[in-house]
Amino acid sequence: MPPASLTPRRTRIAAAFAASLITITAGTAAAADSKPRIAVFSGPTSTIQNNKPLITSNKARAQYGLPLLTDAWGKTQTDWPRYQRLAAPVTVYVEQFSAHPLEADVAELYAPPDGYVNTAGKFSKTRGGADDKPVYAVTLKPEDGLYALPYMGRQANGKAWDDTFAFPGAPFAQSRQTFVPDGSRIFAEIERDGGGIEARADYDFYRAVPSGGYTKGLAAAKRSDTGEGDIAPEKLGRDFFSYGPYSASQIRPMLAREANIVQRVLASGKYAGAIWLEGSPTVEDSAYWLSLLIDTQLPISANSAHRNRGLVSADGDSNILDSIDYINSKVWADEQGRNRLGTVMVQDEIIYSAREVEKGDAHPGAYVATGGYGGIFGSMTAGAYLTNIPTRKHTWKSELRISQLPASQSGWLKTKAGKVEAVTVTIKNAAGELLPQAIPKVAMLKGDNWYDDSGVPDPSAEKGIVATIDMLLGEYPLAGIVGEGLAPYSSMSASQDKALELAVLQGLPVVKTARGDASGLVKVNPRNLFIEGNNLTTTKARLLLTAALMKFGPLPRVLDVAHPTAEELVAIREKLGLYQEVFQTH
Repeated sequence: MPPASLTPRRTRIAAAFAASLITITAGTAAAADSKPRIAVFSGPTSTIQNNKPLITSNKARAQYGLPLLTDAWGKTQTDWPRYQRLAAPVTVYVEQFSAHPLEADVAELYAPPDGYVNTAGKFSKTRGGADDKPVYAVTLKPEDGLYALPYMGRQANGKAWDDTFAFPGAPFAQSRQTFVPDGSRIFAEIERDGGGIEARADYDFYRAVPSGGYTKGLAAAKRSDTGEGDIAPEKLGRDFFSYGPYSASQIRPMLAREANIVQRVLASGKYAGAIWLEGSPTVEDSAYWLSLLIDTQLPISANSAHRNRGLVSADGDSNILDSIDYINSKVWADEQGRNRLGTVMVQDEIIYSAREVEKGDAHPGAYVATGGYGGIFGSMTAGAYLTNIPTRKHTWKSELRISQLPASQSGWLKTKAGKVEAVTVTIKNAAGELLPQAIPKVAMLKGDNWYDDSGVPDPSAEKGIVATIDMLLGEYPLAGIVGEGLAPYSSMSASQDKALELAVLQGLPVVKTARGDASGLVKVNPRNLFIEGNNLTTTKARLLLTAALMKFGPLPRVLDVAHPTAEELVAIREKLGLYQEVFQTH
């Protein structure tokens, strides 16, 4: 075979395009020993794993003498069947030609029915009268999986379920969860809906930072996720994180758990890639965090949804299918088979960079690429296809990946006597995993013009910034600040900038970003004492600074913030150079 450089251009393009696509049909499934296996991670507040509340059906209401569900005009509503499991086999009779209005138009093309059902509901192999309906006889079995059936559940007091809670204002203990505990259930439903998900790959499900939890615990034999042992009773806000009437936002130490689980699973050698599922407002940040921290050459694709499962045209299912196809396509792979894109978000048939993707609005198609210089790697509409490859460092090339972080780092901490002392912060345990208590605290501030009281900068007037500095030094050995200023210069008011300079002189690195979705790169200014945030959004800059603090530690402190020496400023700028290099390249 001639070298690639001598291959005709048309042939090379055709070969590259063919290699980038995987077409899966009923007759071309991969051999069992080469079927890919994908790790699916459940993240917090995940609409893509959320359901509309289970509402007692009119079948149950009629059976138990409860008021029927009606519309505003008094018309009885049609039951919404929900996926459930049969407890025993049952034979049902399905009316022939009822799957489509025009089936009967070509009745001559069909085999005869299995029999007929008369007006009394009795089945017979032969037609007994003109009113008999031709039917198919089918036996449904528990092992078939999920079937859509009327929801018959009622409350313990005999009342119907009309919402997720037993009554308006009920405490969490008297409510049902709508988020599933791991992704296995939604994958099973996608398969039942005709998604063909099982033909694409095999899957293992991990509860990384899940949205739903087992408040009573769960025996190991009943687990649907991949894990060992019983699940201990879980608590909302500590073990799982949801939104809605019983909301609990994910907590900062869980960043360690998220990274550790994904790192451990992808290092096992079992998987072709990973899918991360999370709520639409926050998945953009988790995806970037994984791109910075996870040391893997495998693809990671994040998904979210803007519509709950059960709403008309729920968008999450197709996003998951696209992520599976993206992983299988290998468009992410370089010549050595390594992931060249880092973590991506495959959403609404677009392949976004985790670094640049941002939620713009709460409807499908509302994600945008920030920063003004790329952010979209390709499309899934006509199969996985790349149009851009990033130059930023990520995953196995990231200088902040877990394997490159030190086991411990120095930090600053103010004592009760008011003296700031050097302390040692343990970053990783003996197994090389991040410790939750090691995750730095990074505060965010916003600045503007037309803000100061006078033309003379007065950092003491910025009592909020002063209090933030005092809080960070008094409670968090590794800490920093991100200040969002004007676009694209990142400048804040003169008083704010002076106050933030005092933070730097006390050892706290400060990143300056441009407000909103700025399309300009913040110019590096070697004369100031700040880290310029490039074209990162403020929340992404916060995550990058969080990771960088574990790598580089705090800045050197000066003895007298009012009179820093030239030597002290040189030392600070040398350390800032390490941070700035990371912000320019990640």
